[in-house]
Amino acid sequence: MYVETPLHPKKLTVWCALWAGGIIGPFFFKNDEGHNVTINGDRYGAMITNFFILELNNHDVQELWFQQDGATCHTARATINLLKDTLGDRLISRFGPVNWHLRSCDLTPLVYFLWSYVKSLVYADKPQTLDHLEDNIRRVIADIRPQMLEKVIENWTSRLDYIRASRGRPMPEIIFKM
Repeated sequence: MYVETPLHPKKLTVWCALWAGGIIGPFFFKNDEGHNVTINGDRYGAMITNFFILELNNHDVQELWFQQDGATCHTARATINLLKDTLGDRLISRFGPVNWHLRSCDLTPLVYFLWSYVKSLVYADKPQTLDHLEDNIRRVIADIRPQMLEKVIENWTSRLDYIRASRGRPMPEIIFKM
């Protein structure tokens, strides 16, 4: 008897941006046929151009600073150039105008708050399909209220105050992405 099992589990690749006024996204990475795909530099650049920048225009985000982690697709030369063209010096990223540590989970609200919070709720009903999981992610993110995000940003600000005091320099207002 043969039992076939997939080598890799099926998964979703989802992106969000967070700021005190709301969440931009979720954006699910899919190919032209609608199948889930992993992220690479080209797909990330297309998402920035065709989704994120358009969404920014729908929000009242003035003097935006954009912070991202050091994932390879985020720091590809074409991606950094696209973000510099869009945001100028208001980019906080590895290889960006304001360099950011590769792994700084305690200073990234998407890591220490959003993904933990979302995961704690989206798996509660044990989704059996990727479509069900995607629906749960959309629902949970849509239910997050600005008051909760304001508290997250207050918490993040206190974390930066500690860093600022130890380094002696101010940090800008930042929009986070992951």
